[in-house]
Amino acid sequence: MTDPGERVAVLLQHALPKQALTRLGGIVARARGGAATTALIRWFITRYGVDMAEAAAPDPAAYRSFNEFFTRALAPGARPLAAADWICPVDGAISQFGAIGGDRIFQAKGHDYSATALLGGDAALAAQFRDGHYATLYLSPRDYHRIHMPAAGRLRRMVHVPGALYSVNPATARGVPGLYARNERVVCLFDGERGPWVLVLVGATIVGSMATVWHGVVNPPRPRQARSWEYAPGAVSLRQGDEMGRFLLGSTVVLLWPRGPLRFDPAWQPGGAVRLGRPMAAVG
Repeated sequence: MTDPGERVAVLLQHALPKQALTRLGGIVARARGGAATTALIRWFITRYGVDMAEAAAPDPAAYRSFNEFFTRALAPGARPLAAADWICPVDGAISQFGAIGGDRIFQAKGHDYSATALLGGDAALAAQFRDGHYATLYLSPRDYHRIHMPAAGRLRRMVHVPGALYSVNPATARGVPGLYARNERVVCLFDGERGPWVLVLVGATIVGSMATVWHGVVNPPRPRQARSWEYAPGAVSLRQGDEMGRFLLGSTVVLLWPRGPLRFDPAWQPGGAVRLGRPMAAVG
């Protein structure tokens, strides 16, 4: 990272009381403040250029809290699903994608991190993805913040891993080593038609909480130790395109696949925009 402004921004993040800011952000986002809440939502729409025309409820006054607005549903048909083995699970931007080098996942120039660390120190689980594939997708404030299934899957395990709450914007990814394996995250392990795969929801500064459709809000609470839930075969089965979770204020998802013949969409490139439902990868 050579940009002086980026260096200053990262240094400030090291110093900021990120947990306290996140707790405060959660309180504000949950508040039902009537006209004040509507004014905040209108400001946010203008500030970040949110396209409300594709929302199921386009009127800002329809949302009782900022969280309701932030996790708004899309209008029917807004995101048709492509006929692909793997579809993009979110609206956002491609941070990085490609092959896992042994246990190492590329983050940004000069930075990588281990799959073992990302998965909360579970070396046995990480070994299933050795020399596999990964994709890291960043959700900006203006994006739709529900996460959908890139392929059909049966949930095997969910793990909440406590951690830091750095921002996950591109500048921070370039400046904070091991960012995604340092931040708080929720690891979801699925069994699919072609084997296991993982979807990780990564928290960030001001991300009040993360939720899944089968559990509800996972955090808070934020205990110091990791928490794990095991699921019987077939207890939670989701189809491709089904909603699986959401960010209550936005962040990043990381996907992991085992070693095998996975080909990412040829149009993909780091920094490129992605849309829920568009082709992500093919097998073979």
